[in-house]
Amino acid sequence: MIEKLNLTMLTDFYEITMANGYFESDMADDIAYFDMFFRQIPDGGGYAIMAGLEQVIDYLNNLHFTDEDIAFLEEKHIFSDRFLKYLKEFRFVCDVWAIPEGTPIFPGEPLITVRGPVIQSQFVETMILLLINHQSLIATKANRIVRAAGGRPVMEFGTRRAHGASAAIYGARAAYIGGCAGTACAIADRDYGVAALGTMAHSWVQMYPSEYEAFRKYAEIYPDNCTLLVDTYNVLKSGVPAAIRVFDEMKPENKGIRIDSGDVAYLTKRARKMLDEAGHQDCKIVVSNSLDEYIIQDVIVEGACIDSFGVGERLITSKSEPVFGGVYKLSALEKDGVMIPKIKISENVEKITNPGFKTVYRLFDKETDKTIADVITLDGEPAPGGEDYVIFDPQAIWKRKKLNNFYAKNLRVQVFDKGECVYESPSIEEIKAYCSQQAAALWDETLRFENPQPYYVDLSKELWEMKNHLIEEFNRL
Repeated sequence: MIEKLNLTMLTDFYEITMANGYFESDMADDIAYFDMFFRQIPDGGGYAIMAGLEQVIDYLNNLHFTDEDIAFLEEKHIFSDRFLKYLKEFRFVCDVWAIPEGTPIFPGEPLITVRGPVIQSQFVETMILLLINHQSLIATKANRIVRAAGGRPVMEFGTRRAHGASAAIYGARAAYIGGCAGTACAIADRDYGVAALGTMAHSWVQMYPSEYEAFRKYAEIYPDNCTLLVDTYNVLKSGVPAAIRVFDEMKPENKGIRIDSGDVAYLTKRARKMLDEAGHQDCKIVVSNSLDEYIIQDVIVEGACIDSFGVGERLITSKSEPVFGGVYKLSALEKDGVMIPKIKISENVEKITNPGFKTVYRLFDKETDKTIADVITLDGEPAPGGEDYVIFDPQAIWKRKKLNNFYAKNLRVQVFDKGECVYESPSIEEIKAYCSQQAAALWDETLRFENPQPYYVDLSKELWEMKNHLIEEFNRL
């Protein structure tokens, strides 16, 4: 499995040069806090989906430098012998907190926080970003596509279009978390239990003298799962008639046809009529061919007769917006047990970070169990609650709302304690079910594809005051 490989050296080279610099500056044991968060929801959507934590855990559990790694670094002639000895004896000892996979997430929220010796907490940046950015991107895109399908199953068909082997495998996993029914990627079934699905290629049909003979042979071999690809030559003139003839003669169970080209709205309506008139009302119609949430939404509105979708390149690459944009920023240092909050300031407001060690609460309406807002607090603050609890927009503090009938849920869990994993990853089925449940708790206005209502991520009064105090301090410089 890909995650069992030693990926310690899959890092930006400056992570190693900085680590050497910290070591030579006698800062190796200083304690730092880093937050991983993102700034913008892909596709202008209302929310994203957290995914990839299980692979982060695998990476951290297997973090070590091999003799080959040390030999490679020695050949650079820029790292001290003391530092290379430190790497040879390296053992991960950090604390890690994270938002579980499948959770709807929003900009600015600390998805993962790493606390520990500065060399270690800084070094893991690259892989945490790589794993969470990729899988959260694909899970988010899959969730949009699945919602557009309106209850019809969506299969992930993008293995051959993915950007490499790990992108195909982890992408299939993330797509399943986001709501897909299965994948074309066989290894994702073997390693993660994501159901592998598939029928035939056009080449199968071309191998035989006629569509009828190709379909009949397939039905003989797979009588219990017989979906026939009917667009190799002509969907309505030859493909569907040949499929009907085979269905009449062979009477396979779970029969279906797949259309992979052409105007699927028009073709599926005509094909449905032909199948029904031939007595095959139970025959399913599957469509594929460069689909995304907008095309799916449109063909359904046009009355297309589709039972399920196969979505490939536009899902596995998130073609419409292929970058998630998560970042990893220092939020605090710890000196002699005392927390020193750190902030990054920018002329771009969204790039100003939230300082300190934090946690995230999601507030739910007690009557509807729908979400109200998220609140980021400093660690150790009481959970939001009580009568007349006030939330406010941190970018426009005059926008306030007083809450009474609500409850708060801490979104984060501890994953590592002093380098030891203390969290058991749920099964992928549990993650998928959790994702569906949590997304259903969002308001319809947040779920819109176009111009969704922004979901508020507020700061507690204490965190807001800390942030503004640090900004004012730097403004006085």
